[in-house]
Amino acid sequence: MNISKAEVSPSVNGSLTRQRRTYSIGELARMFEVTPRTIRFYEQEGLLAPERRGQTRIYHEKDRVRLKLTLRGKRLGFSLAEIREVIEMYDAMPDGNARQLKRLLEILADKRSNMERQLEDIRLMQRELDDVEMRAREVLERLDQN
Repeated sequence: MNISKAEVSPSVNGSLTRQRRTYSIGELARMFEVTPRTIRFYEQEGLLAPERRGQTRIYHEKDRVRLKLTLRGKRLGFSLAEIREVIEMYDAMPDGNARQLKRLLEILADKRSNMERQLEDIRLMQRELDDVEMRAREVLERLDQN
């Protein structure tokens, strides 16, 4: 994996200091196994805000973390609006606050409730499939006997 190096510059006393790490769109795409188009989409949706140098997008650590949170949220079934809400709350109060945590817990409870309903639907569908399969086998067995 080709990750860009941190920029290095001389400090006031002449020693080298390390600046913040940056990433290209291709590096982030490879890192998270998504397409550059996906990253541009999240940028368009306001979830990422890279620095621009001409036509080149320069992503900082904050963008990398936001992309990671966005992709994790999508895997967990969060909508982009829910992801945006959580990220914006985090940006407003980086150490977290009661309002942010309560909202996150509400979102998680809603997701859990939806998943439990989906699991019950799946179990019901499995029972129905089992019933149809059993009847089909019985009919096939009778047909084979004749």
